[in-house]
Amino acid sequence: MKTPRVQMPVQDPKVRQTNFDEVACGYDLDMAKLEARRCLNCKNPRCVAACPVHIEIPEFINFIIDGDIESAYFTLYKDNILPSICGRVCPQEKQCEGACILSIKGESVAIGALERFLGDYALENDLEQIQSIPENGIKVAVVGSGPAGLANAASMRRLGYDVTLYEALHEYGGVLQYGIPDFRLPKEIVAREIDRLRDMGIHFEKNVIIGKSITIDQLKNEYHYRAIFVGSGAGLPSALNIPGENYSGVYYANEFLTRVNLMKSKNFPKAPTPVKTGNNVMVVGGGNVAMDAARTAKRLGAKNVFIVYRRDMESLPARLDEIHHAMEEDIEFRLLLNPIEFIGENYVVKQVVCEIMELGERDSSGRRRPMPTGKYQTFDIDSCIISIGQKPNPIIKDATKELEVDQWGRIVTENHQTSIPGVFAGGDVVSGAATVILAMGAGKDASTYMDAYIKAENN
Repeated sequence: MKTPRVQMPVQDPKVRQTNFDEVACGYDLDMAKLEARRCLNCKNPRCVAACPVHIEIPEFINFIIDGDIESAYFTLYKDNILPSICGRVCPQEKQCEGACILSIKGESVAIGALERFLGDYALENDLEQIQSIPENGIKVAVVGSGPAGLANAASMRRLGYDVTLYEALHEYGGVLQYGIPDFRLPKEIVAREIDRLRDMGIHFEKNVIIGKSITIDQLKNEYHYRAIFVGSGAGLPSALNIPGENYSGVYYANEFLTRVNLMKSKNFPKAPTPVKTGNNVMVVGGGNVAMDAARTAKRLGAKNVFIVYRRDMESLPARLDEIHHAMEEDIEFRLLLNPIEFIGENYVVKQVVCEIMELGERDSSGRRRPMPTGKYQTFDIDSCIISIGQKPNPIIKDATKELEVDQWGRIVTENHQTSIPGVFAGGDVVSGAATVILAMGAGKDASTYMDAYIKAENN
């Protein structure tokens, strides 16, 4: 394939460091058509099999080529109810694009960029399809308005159920709302995609903490929901468990990003929610959340932001695009380092001591294991953001004694059903922290088992 991939325009790195506007600017119609023509329309499209929600990718691409953008969008929307979001944040290079036949000898079709184009086109042009939903009057509840919950709610609504979705926070979207910065995912996109689900007839209730405000038992026995889906995510941060971790100036990425994204500290003093970074900021971790935290700190005014990771560059789990964008924005990578102690004055962090690591044999993840060397480096810092993973919040588990969880607090399921009959679960609360599209796939798949359970109970 000699035709080069159509590169998406982006903001200049020096300019975007100073604002929270979206970095990637998206395709226009001509660019989308040009990129779509690169698709080989394979007889057995591997991209579809590699997509967690199994979008008919060649079909919507062919519609783009023909200029029938409405049909392209509705083909996409049939399987993915958040196309503008997934087109921005999904790791396509490890899924649909990674399976593209063109990637063997060159660059894959930019499926994610085409998906984003269609989603944005639909929002800009108010494309809506009148859907005939067969009402059955049966009530189901969904816990959590993140990707898993939204996908499950949409799937159950399309099957005719009366769906109510409960959200603990004051805005809907879960990690889409509080965890991903505007420069990667503008919040108005999240709000507009959710409005489309509201138009389907899904009921939304916010500021309701399941396990505190209402229990799972109450949802079943007092509110008479015939099935419940728990998609409450993995919002509890993992700790380093080292001395000084409780000093002022040490944040967990969840807390830091929630303050900036959901509580709008980026707009201080217009929003009364300041967050202090100082000039020298260290971020611990190598995933997408670590990249988001580092790039956010830079935009908040930090002069020097560096990422500490205990493995090498090749082992970074973050998306290549996010690593590339971080490097363009002058984020420094200090690799083969592992923090072992924070040093402070008057309980305010001032320095961090890191042990120098070296790589040993490969572990179960396929990456070379980081090994201690007994050598150390000390860095001056004004703040630190810890991003080494998340696990499910224990609120629901603690309030629901019959609910079986594993040693990491993840809900145990079989065919998405928990240890409690009629209660299902999916997404990060089951798998641990993963991707938006994998959570959506779990929510969508769970709807099939919920529907079968309800019908079996009726017979």
